Amino acid sequence: MRLVNPDPAPVPLDDGARAAIAALAARQHGANTLLMQAITFVGGQVEDGLKLLPKGSRTQIENAARSALRHSYDLAGRSRQGSMARIANSERGHKALATLSGALGGIGGLPTALAELPIATTVIFRAVQSVAEIHGEDARSEETRLQCLQVFGAGGPGTGDDGIDTSFIGARLSLTGAALNKLLARIAPRFATVIGQKLAGQAVPVLGAAAGAGTNYAFMDYYTQIAQVHFGLRALARTHGEEVVLSAFHEELARLRRPALRV
Repeated sequence: MRLVNPDPAPVPLDDGARAAIAALAARQHGANTLLMQAITFVGGQVEDGLKLLPKGSRTQIENAARSALRHSYDLAGRSRQGSMARIANSERGHKALATLSGALGGIGGLPTALAELPIATTVIFRAVQSVAEIHGEDARSEETRLQCLQVFGAGGPGTGDDGIDTSFIGARLSLTGAALNKLLARIAPRFATVIGQKLAGQAVPVLGAAAGAGTNYAFMDYYTQIAQVHFGLRALARTHGEEVVLSAFHEELARLRRPALRV
């Protein structure tokens, strides 16, 4: 399945498009902020304990991740009107709601953290949806919502996956229940690996409130950064063609990752 709009002839990349691609590569390269690194480090220490839990507990986390993503996907198709919705749809509103949700979820340890997960995921999904809208997507369409789910499949710091799966940038995703379930089955384990760090930080009652607030804020920042890259590349690909845009993007990423030569 190929790109978003195959009909018009692609426009060659100009200096402006190349600068935009370079900025998106830099955004992805820098998504792993110092705050996220710190949370990953602290959460990773506790997560080692979670790995020792019975298989049923690990399965519970993966099922919770799948359920939260499906819940968010369904809610994202509904209206976002009203004064509270307008506040919640602002960048500052998203971060404030995510932070508050994480704090409340960490008060009672792991049980309340699991109960809070659908709320946090929905707030982040709404933020990703807003980014899609900024880049010219119909935020409530099924295809855009499926692309939003792809953002959650980006992995995260500490997972060995530092960015988006560009094979889906221009794909026309099938709008069927079977396709959605298949997509959730692929993304949920990756998302569960990431939220394992969040749940690890929230596992200690009361103290987990501070960890929950911090991790939710960092996760919001991380996934909205990845969403900017995902939907920014899609917008460029609609004009310049998928292959040339992704080729330039990967070249720029490789340049950023190349160790600086010492003189």
